[in-house]
Amino acid sequence: MLIGYARVSTQDQRLDVQEQALRAAGCERLYVDTASGKLAARPGLQEALGKLRDGDTFVVWKLDRLGRSVKQLVDLVSGFERDGVHLKSITDSIDTSTPSGRFFFHVMASLAEMERDLIVERTCAGLDAARRSGRLGGRKRIMTDSKIESARLLLASGASPRSIASDLGVSIATLYRWLPARDRT
Repeated sequence: MLIGYARVSTQDQRLDVQEQALRAAGCERLYVDTASGKLAARPGLQEALGKLRDGDTFVVWKLDRLGRSVKQLVDLVSGFERDGVHLKSITDSIDTSTPSGRFFFHVMASLAEMERDLIVERTCAGLDAARRSGRLGGRKRIMTDSKIESARLLLASGASPRSIASDLGVSIATLYRWLPARDRT
């Protein structure tokens, strides 16, 4: 039996292309996840793995849909070999039912991990360059320096924290986070 597995990382990504390719490959059952490939415990993957029997083939659209690290992929394929299950990756042209397919799997798994590491490295380098040029990532601060000073003055004049937070458009928790008790004078 051919059992297919599709995965996307975020809710705004679509599974259509993967599902169509898996059906075209002859998969009788499809299991899907919307989760990071770094996570080993994905409900759809766990369910699919539980359905595999000796002689079945586990089919993915692309190897990186199954896992992010070489260790994770090799562990899965080792389990498949132990249970008499084969792995087929459609776009990577990998089929572990043949010796050359098993070799190619290990080469592609290594390349997939290297590609992921390069993405992380480039992202970190880009963030460092942005920081050096004075740009900060992330969400803009809701409590600006002028809001903090205004809140300090209002608290000192006896205004209630609830009214100050409301006037500034922040929660009381945010107000207290930016003005801890020791700093309120």
